[in-house]
Amino acid sequence: MLLMIATQAILAHTGLEEKEVLSLFEVPPQPEWGDVAFPCFVLAKKFRKSPQHIAMELAELVSHEAGLTATASGAYVNITLDRSVHIPPMLAELSKTEFLKPNIGHGQRVVIDMSSPNIAKPFGIGHLRSTVIGAALYRILGETGYVPISVNHLGDWGTQFGKQIAAYKRWGNEEQLQQGPIGESLKLYVRFHQEAEHDPSLEDEGREWFRRLEHRDTEAQQLWEFFVEVSLGEFDRMYQRLNISFDHVLGESFYNDKMQAVVAQLRAKGLLEESDGALVVRLEDEQLPPCLILKKDGTTIYPTRDLATAIYRHEVMKADRLLYVVGGEQKLHFQQVFAVLKHAGEAWAEQCEHVPFGLMRFAGKKMSTRRGKVVKLEEVLDEAVARAQAIITEKNPNLLEQEAIAEDVGIGAVIFGDLKNNRLNEVDFSLEEALTFEGETGPYVQYTHARIRSLLEKARARAEVDSNSSDNVLGQEGHSPEWNIVSDEMLGDAGWTLLKQLDRYHGQLIRAAQQLEPSVIARFALDTAQAFNRFYAKERIVDGGQWRIQLAEQTADMLASTLRILGLKAPNRM
Repeated sequence: MLLMIATQAILAHTGLEEKEVLSLFEVPPQPEWGDVAFPCFVLAKKFRKSPQHIAMELAELVSHEAGLTATASGAYVNITLDRSVHIPPMLAELSKTEFLKPNIGHGQRVVIDMSSPNIAKPFGIGHLRSTVIGAALYRILGETGYVPISVNHLGDWGTQFGKQIAAYKRWGNEEQLQQGPIGESLKLYVRFHQEAEHDPSLEDEGREWFRRLEHRDTEAQQLWEFFVEVSLGEFDRMYQRLNISFDHVLGESFYNDKMQAVVAQLRAKGLLEESDGALVVRLEDEQLPPCLILKKDGTTIYPTRDLATAIYRHEVMKADRLLYVVGGEQKLHFQQVFAVLKHAGEAWAEQCEHVPFGLMRFAGKKMSTRRGKVVKLEEVLDEAVARAQAIITEKNPNLLEQEAIAEDVGIGAVIFGDLKNNRLNEVDFSLEEALTFEGETGPYVQYTHARIRSLLEKARARAEVDSNSSDNVLGQEGHSPEWNIVSDEMLGDAGWTLLKQLDRYHGQLIRAAQQLEPSVIARFALDTAQAFNRFYAKERIVDGGQWRIQLAEQTADMLASTLRILGLKAPNRM
């Protein structure tokens, strides 16, 4: 609302477009200079004057607008709003649906490919990024007028299963596999790659087992079904703890009967060419290497399945837009897949987008399933919850429901520790840093939210006492019967800064949706928590006036909303 007020004042005297004015506003270096600054450089050519001269003239004109003042500082016009005029409507704006849920999606259906763990492998910390980034984007798009559809695209097909079966046939033990299916499967997979370094024939053996799987060999099929069943049980337990669900759980195998149609389509359009016995689509015009469609042994490969997947999502799921939340190392793969769709005449290929993210390292080390360097997500979550429990017990030993709150805080710390980072950056995850109740962490935001709820409870209790007092006359003077606060004192600088921070929510939510960037929301949550704690330190809240109580309540509600969007719980007590 603040920017729109300033925008209308600037528009009235410049003739610029609204979108351009909004994009030019800056925050003054010093708060006392004003609430927002407008640079006049862009007007120099239009008015044939120096930016400094224009700033002086524009400041004079804007100062005549109701409810604000303006001063020139070099080439900038610093605009200050009249707090007494704008605080009530700004507070009211914060609860409006159009402010909280900007409709920029207009009902577009967006399929989000996310999580995608591999069958017969532990759910490692490395799977966390796709899972929590995808879930946050699902909520962000849902808040901004899109219809998001989440798909867990399980890695349940491919040569890796031929290797898994080959390893089991060579070294597996049925009793050990039944007792610890995931752990034993990982051991076999790691051993396969270790042995293959000295015995290249193992790779051929793995490919042969996958070929047999594709041709529905009974033994291969039974082993594959076992691996899928036990893996899904492991994954579901992790998703429940992360409070994440999916609209569809469809593995790569779901598309097995759909790939031949893709091959036939590419062949009919003259796109397939033979290369060393394999079939490829040439993409030189896109400055990309050829895209492999069928191996020389006739088996399919990732691009074939992803082509079938994209077509299914567009035609059956009726997606207007396809997002793939997959690590940045798969950039070339998606460039090739989208390029093949475009060559095949699918105009909607332009609406396919790879949403990449950087690697997650743990203690500075990259994780590798093939080499057995896997940090299990369940172990990390358990440790996070245990540490949160210890901290809560120390700080608030009489707190009720400590175990449930420790679960919310511990798991929230892990999620926030990921999402606060720009998704393109590599993340070196530190559990100790993620769990601190100070600094840029999830527990810090959760604790701030709980602190506000506690303050609001005190205010309600005081209001009840005042309303029962015989000498209470405040209720007769038109004050809210719920609060009965002493007076509507003007917000101080800290309160005004907090209100301006909350006013940014609408724009930041739109930015997060447009950039597909959850860290925008995480940063907003941190900035809001910090602004509230400065407000709490500087101004009286419980008996400080209706505006302060309302501001605190709006802050708590907005923190709860941002935590929910990011996938964290917002406990009322901590």
